[in-house]
Amino acid sequence: MDGGKSMNDETKTKLPRKRWKRALKWTIGVVLIALLVWFEIAYWTSTNDCQLYSAAPTNPMKAVVYCNYGVPNLKFQEIEKPTPADDQLLVRVRAASVNPLDWHFIEGTPYFMRVMGVGLRKPKDTRLGVDFAGTVEAVGKNVTKFKPGDEVFGGRTGAFAEYVCVREARAVAVKPASVTFEQAASVPIAGITALQGVRDKGKVQPGQKVLINGASGGVGTFAVQIAKSMGADVTGVCSTRNLDMVRSLGADHVIDYTKEDFTKGDQRYDVILDNVANHSLSECRRVLNPDGRYVLIGGGGVNESRWLGPGLTHAFKAMFLSKFVSQKMGMMLAELNQKDLTALADLMQSGKVTPVIDKTYTLGELPQAIEYLEQGHARGKVVVKVD
Repeated sequence: MDGGKSMNDETKTKLPRKRWKRALKWTIGVVLIALLVWFEIAYWTSTNDCQLYSAAPTNPMKAVVYCNYGVPNLKFQEIEKPTPADDQLLVRVRAASVNPLDWHFIEGTPYFMRVMGVGLRKPKDTRLGVDFAGTVEAVGKNVTKFKPGDEVFGGRTGAFAEYVCVREARAVAVKPASVTFEQAASVPIAGITALQGVRDKGKVQPGQKVLINGASGGVGTFAVQIAKSMGADVTGVCSTRNLDMVRSLGADHVIDYTKEDFTKGDQRYDVILDNVANHSLSECRRVLNPDGRYVLIGGGGVNESRWLGPGLTHAFKAMFLSKFVSQKMGMMLAELNQKDLTALADLMQSGKVTPVIDKTYTLGELPQAIEYLEQGHARGKVVVKVD
């Protein structure tokens, strides 16, 4: 009898468990189907403001727009010229520059960006470009720091155009008289990323040994000069053809990655700024001092790891690993702001930082500029002149 009761009790216990598992499976299935339906609806109904470009503008300016993802969909056309708000200045753009950020938006990759609000089937924001330099044409009634005629540089979405409006308190600063519009336009994203990577994330101190992987690129050329201006002993990693150029920027040592792997050397570093992410974290840790810092800035091409992107995958690993080792490891996300633009202007005015420009294109040649940058061999910055 006792055995029968025991069997009966066991059967009663198993029944609720089976019902619970069955209910959980149904719930998960319903949620997945709901998500799939939502995604399909959101994908096919996603749209943008391209219909605004079909009408002839009353006050035209030339700009680059894109209504669908992909370089072939870039259009150079006339759109409505912006009018500055009370706290904005209207800038006549003289030059802009191209960044990896731009081709990520153009291609809509990595794909997680689309889910996060960039636009599933087509881009929500149809304007491109961030870095600009130009002349203030007009100011809003509340603007006090700038006046018409001032030469400025900064960051604002839609910079691939003849005019851009930017708030006085945001990412805009007076251009140093000693630099050209093309040089100034090359600074905002790359320069601020390098400055914040070296100063804030890397916390570089005088005398420290700093390695910059990808020293000949847009961020790398600024990082070499900024780290050197802070008194660091700088090692730049680049290809054979860029050794002399990186050395001329102030690097104390240069490593030709086609002939030598810096992760297999005997030298140890206090800070590694990684613009390439072509080595595993364990390999980088090997040449990093026990209390050193690894700062991931970027890495990979537009077609690599199209779902999450190589940089993000590397960043997740770095953040996880950092919790278990003495070294600080993480990813750098730059913040465009007026204070750091002004700091970079001072560095340029003093001659401690000189922008490196590889090639210059016209605004109508933006597709060619994007395609050149996408190849991954640009030395310094790629600039677009706006006539």
